[in-house]
Amino acid sequence: MRTSQDFLRVGATVTFVGFIILLLSVIITTIRHSTSSQMGGLIMLGPIPIVFGSSPEITTNMLGLGLMISILYLFLWKTRR
Repeated sequence: MRTSQDFLRVGATVTFVGFIILLLSVIITTIRHSTSSQMGGLIMLGPIPIVFGSSPEITTNMLGLGLMISILYLFLWKTRR
């Protein structure tokens, strides 16, 4: 029988491995395409998107993605109630 501690360990391990993979992918992309690489990111804090990017085009794209996810989140949250 699984306990809550087992699920906590698995969740923490998967999260840690995901961060390592993300970090390695950023490093490899930067090394391979050092002159023409453009990067951006999206952090969701609940329904609030926080965006960043290396160029205005990437930042705009991340903002659009964040707004779409926020609208989807709010729609699903509202229909659940």
